[in-house]
Amino acid sequence: MGVFIADVRPRWSDMDAFGHVNHANTVTLLEEARVDLLFNEAARQGAGGMTRGVVVARLVVDYHAPLVANGRTVRVAMTVREMRPASFTLDYEVHSGPSAEDPVAATAETLLVPYNTESGRPRRLTEEERDFLAAYRSNGA
Repeated sequence: MGVFIADVRPRWSDMDAFGHVNHANTVTLLEEARVDLLFNEAARQGAGGMTRGVVVARLVVDYHAPLVANGRTVRVAMTVREMRPASFTLDYEVHSGPSAEDPVAATAETLLVPYNTESGRPRRLTEEERDFLAAYRSNGA
């Protein structure tokens, strides 16, 4: 099973009045991690087509512990759970610090759809994109 690890840093301004990173900013941290995988890493591996368009069709976040901005990065582990011809599901495990031993603060999933911005329509995954995503398939995929 391939797991992609992204380190993202919550900002002080991400915290709410209760001292933890609020929902909207947690979703932004997930986005930063996803961009690292789908845009940066994919381009490095010759599958940069998603930089031309991919949209979030569904997002689910489950919180397990508070996430705080304390100057440290948080570890976001991502795997591909399901891949279809024109969509795929990413699973996330957000740790409260940079290590896999740090407590899990949140788990999440996004259903993503490759999108052609010129035609304004969804598109199928290319062979290069499917091969890239397959390297990060979880055991249940």
